[in-house]
Amino acid sequence: MKNIGIIGGSGVYQIDGIELKEKIQVQTPFGEPSAPIALLTYQGNDFYFLPRHGKNHHLLPSEINYQANIFALKKLGVEYLVSFSAVGSLKEELPPTTFFLPDQFIDWTKGKRARSFFGQGIVGHVSVAYPVDKTLQNICYESCVEADVACAKDGSYICIEGPQFSSRAESEIYRGFGASVIGMTNVPEVFLAKEAGIAYSTVAMVTDYDCWKEHHCTVDEIMKVAAQNTSKAKEVMKILIPKLVSNKFDFEKENKFGVLTPRELMTGDQKELVDLLLK
Repeated sequence: MKNIGIIGGSGVYQIDGIELKEKIQVQTPFGEPSAPIALLTYQGNDFYFLPRHGKNHHLLPSEINYQANIFALKKLGVEYLVSFSAVGSLKEELPPTTFFLPDQFIDWTKGKRARSFFGQGIVGHVSVAYPVDKTLQNICYESCVEADVACAKDGSYICIEGPQFSSRAESEIYRGFGASVIGMTNVPEVFLAKEAGIAYSTVAMVTDYDCWKEHHCTVDEIMKVAAQNTSKAKEVMKILIPKLVSNKFDFEKENKFGVLTPRELMTGDQKELVDLLLK
């Protein structure tokens, strides 16, 4: 069953041994996802891949249609979703090239992003107290260890609006929150996955120390580290995909408790939407 999804950069296509089977244009009630979703295979193991910023990296973090991305993956049957994302480090012990696996998220975006599938006549409240599936997180962590990548887990990812990087004052505030890393893309992605009943985990790839340290990184410097991280991510993925296929697990879908609007009051389209999310 094709129920594994990866969201990340387009570099995944260049992994030795991964073959493209087809590209799928998925229609959703929320518009189009960032790009057609690729059905890939590695050592006989199928999985879906979606480039978060579009095929040509043309979408800013605030321009990504997160609702459409997650809904499209859910529609294709994805149950396990792993995000590969570039981040800045807010802690000395998480230097550049470290892969960090957070278990919490702080939303510091500015309200521009739709962060729920509910509304427009459907009331739903899904708990995101524990947004990351711990079993999936552990499988990702083990894959990083086996790939000989410096890694750490547990802590908070703070998501800012961007596209600018933080000011020094802002960076110090985020450090005061106790956050471990800072990025621009994993919220509302993680919360929408929770609403859709999808197990989610992030592999956050550290490119720099944000700007709280004395050295101020340029985009060019960050991109050089990002290229190193992409190379390491490919090795992690080659371990992760077979490992996840062999270690499928059951998990509680907390969204089943979240919808409050009586079904008999929903329109046909609303019932179709809710039924897919709760599937």
